Amino acid sequence: MEIVKARTDKREYKRIVLPNALQVLLISDPDTDKCAASMNVSVGSFSDPDGLEGLAHFLEHMLFYASEKYPLEDSYSKYIIEHGGSTNAFTASDHTNYHFDVNNDCFEDALDRFAQFFIKPLMSADATIREIKAVDSENQKNLLSDAWRMDQLQKHLSEEGHPYHKFSTGNWDTLEVQPKEKGLDTRLQLIKLYEENYSANLMNLAVYAKESLDKIQSLVEDKFQEIQNNDRNCFSFPGQPCSSEHLQILVRSVPIKQGHKLRIVWPITPGILHYKEGPCKYIGHLIGHEGEGSLFYVLKTLGWATDLSAGEGDGTTEFSFFVVAINLTDAGHEHMQDVVGLLFKYIHLLQQSGVCKWIFDELAAVCETSFHYQDKTPPISYVVRIASNMKLYPQKDWLVGSSLPSNFSPSIIQTVLDQLSPDNVRIFWESKKFEGQTAMIEPWYKTAYSVEKITGSMIQEWLLFAPNEDLHLPAPNVFIPTDLSLKDAQEKVKFPVLLRKSSSSSLWYKPDTMFSAPKAYVKIDFNCPFASSSPETEVLTDIFARLLMDDLNDYAYYAQVAGLYYGIFNTDSGFQVTVVGYNHKLRILLDTVIEKISNFKVKPERFSVIKEMVIKEYGNLKFQKPYQQAMYYCSLLLQDQTWPWMEELEILPHLQAEDLAKFIPLMLSRAFLECYIAGNIERSEAESMILHIEDVFNKGPDPICQPLFPSQHLTSRVIKLERGINYLYPIEGLNPNDENSALVHYIQVHRDDFTWNVKLQLLALIAKQPAFHQLRTVEQLGYITVLMQRNDSGIRGLQFIIQSTVKGPGQIDLRVEAFLKMFETKLYEMTNDEFKSNVNALIDMKLEKHKNLREESAFFWREISDGTLKFDRRECEVAALKQLTQQDLIDFFDEHVKVGAPRKRTLSVRVYGKLHSCEYPSDKSQQLPPNAVQIEDIFSFRRSQPLYGSFKGGFGHMKL
Repeated sequence: MEIVKARTDKREYKRIVLPNALQVLLISDPDTDKCAASMNVSVGSFSDPDGLEGLAHFLEHMLFYASEKYPLEDSYSKYIIEHGGSTNAFTASDHTNYHFDVNNDCFEDALDRFAQFFIKPLMSADATIREIKAVDSENQKNLLSDAWRMDQLQKHLSEEGHPYHKFSTGNWDTLEVQPKEKGLDTRLQLIKLYEENYSANLMNLAVYAKESLDKIQSLVEDKFQEIQNNDRNCFSFPGQPCSSEHLQILVRSVPIKQGHKLRIVWPITPGILHYKEGPCKYIGHLIGHEGEGSLFYVLKTLGWATDLSAGEGDGTTEFSFFVVAINLTDAGHEHMQDVVGLLFKYIHLLQQSGVCKWIFDELAAVCETSFHYQDKTPPISYVVRIASNMKLYPQKDWLVGSSLPSNFSPSIIQTVLDQLSPDNVRIFWESKKFEGQTAMIEPWYKTAYSVEKITGSMIQEWLLFAPNEDLHLPAPNVFIPTDLSLKDAQEKVKFPVLLRKSSSSSLWYKPDTMFSAPKAYVKIDFNCPFASSSPETEVLTDIFARLLMDDLNDYAYYAQVAGLYYGIFNTDSGFQVTVVGYNHKLRILLDTVIEKISNFKVKPERFSVIKEMVIKEYGNLKFQKPYQQAMYYCSLLLQDQTWPWMEELEILPHLQAEDLAKFIPLMLSRAFLECYIAGNIERSEAESMILHIEDVFNKGPDPICQPLFPSQHLTSRVIKLERGINYLYPIEGLNPNDENSALVHYIQVHRDDFTWNVKLQLLALIAKQPAFHQLRTVEQLGYITVLMQRNDSGIRGLQFIIQSTVKGPGQIDLRVEAFLKMFETKLYEMTNDEFKSNVNALIDMKLEKHKNLREESAFFWREISDGTLKFDRRECEVAALKQLTQQDLIDFFDEHVKVGAPRKRTLSVRVYGKLHSCEYPSDKSQQLPPNAVQIEDIFSFRRSQPLYGSFKGGFGHMKL
């Protein structure tokens, strides 16, 4: 039977079913650099036994440990990472997905290890206890996340007997304390859940490889035939999780972060049952539209909302919800009833105007173009999507899923539309303003809330009294591309070329020679020295960029729907405009954006809305997770000429619309434009775009922009830490309620250089899995335990990032050093074969081709923005790797990374959470060894340190 695939898709597909009833999709792609596999098991958290919440999620964790065939703990993950791959899994309500990718030449071995998850996992008693701690740590990191809290509150307010009501993650209490009290052995329950439910007939496997289909087939048959088939039925729980008592309710809840949010939710017929008709796609498209006459446009004009989304939410094949989520301003919060009234007014408009064939056809056309010209994605994400689709759709639609609505059925759309009625609505309203006004507490996340019954007639009243605004359907979309032809790239260039350079701009150009897609990528970087000269100007630039997006939104939203995206964001040196998507109408959008910048007028009422939003956003930074805070302080310590958000937050309340109006001409008065244009665009088109931009900004009797003086070209400079010194920066966490502490242990090594880079990369590759295994799996310091490279504008190093409730940051720092001592022995004892295998894995990773235009453009843009301009970096680093000896690596480790190495430069950022706040004063005042320096003040430290040279020369020094 045929499988529908995209016109541009050259891969081959084949479905097979093994004798044990395991259903498999084989994917052959001779061009791939990575192989991947994903196993989707139709067992999720809904299958948790009563009183053992989180058991299915815990089982997902446990399968990674060891198997009868590969009994060495963590040997699976070690193999994958050492061979250039990655691996992960997730547990949903009705399925669990396991997946990995790896370099081509190791696929057979990796697949064999992966298959053992489903054949004979060990699940040892010792590992069981340790991994409960990891599940608990994972839950700890979610406790102060509003997304997790609100999700659980919606589940809590549902039928107790329905599995949707459950707590799905699990923690120490549900997996260790409570089972013990009931005389249950968690490990035996775990094995029982596995043996009874992990049956081959409930599994779907997607395998992606370079080989021919026949070769992949024999590989899969060999590896997966031993999975037991117990002929189990799919878990099924018919019926909606909400009875009448959970409908027509208004729930007020108190979030962690500042801001007001409305979630309007209705139980509906699951969209999957009518995926060809796409009722939720059609309705979501209209309710979520942002063009003129839309619900959002009206709410925005009234100054009541900053964001709105609409579409199908949580669900299975048995039940589902339609969700409209609105971020409210302070004024919108005061007008909640009007906001809900306007939403129902718009729904009423949709019900009255009937289902429009032209809107459905337009949506179907956009979806079809999007499917047939989709970007190639990494194999690992591709197989995850397909393995999940195999459970839900008939074979021919495994690749399509529900992305191609094609049957116009007004009655099916109308049925779902009718379900969005005041009679079965659930309204969740969250705001800090409800503190002290709630009487109930959700048991798992301790969210404070209250519930009030609302009747259909009350909502009818809100609808009647809502402002009489002009709500109407969207106009036809002029941005839908009709010319999808490919330009003939005259130059078969491998790297970007500098097409033109003037005193006001430079243009890098890279025609598409790889992807054969009718798409383009345009980035215009405005380097404006006045934009980042102080905390105040940086905030004003941020507000300016947001106001531009805000002003363009109702026009450019149509482009977005049609697959043409734009973004305007402030940067360290000004602001950046990016436009990416189908090239056919890209120029129209770009010219509009440029025109808007050149004629920008500040609207005071929009200024105050955006200012309110920015104040909340900056204020909410104190609720970042402790590891994110540690990373932030690390960047602030290392990057010269950066401003702390605390100072910016102090300035914000005092800024007025006239301050911005005065600032914009000053900011734009001196600018240099760095431009990158790539994709399905000819050289002459690229040049004409930039000439037009220069005409707008630099020409005429009174030009908006003057070229920069040579002294004004901005550079990003990085602090050079002193050799042989260990710098410490201890600080208390910003959120006193967060129990987690965090450490960033950073080792600064060198300034960009191919030979040094590959030594660092190889060391990071070899140490990554042992670090994770020791610090997380064995010592259970915390769920977030990472060893990774760091690159600040070309200055490179290694960093350990660990978040923990188990130990304070000072103690974690000691564990990192203990690990490095342990790793030293491993490195010295490494065999020549192991060394070569790691070198080859890294070479394969470097030679991996870019999947799509965005990925390629991001790589080249990084070289341009850092000023390194090493477009052939990967080839040069491969050449350097081939010269590298094992002794070179050991010498590098001994000199720069080893504990006590004389040339080592270390910075430890320690964030103390609630559980370890008592350690903060003593750690801060302890006697330090002679080679350690405690940083008291970030800015005094920065001022006193030398800087690395910048790669970014001024306009006159650009290397060609």
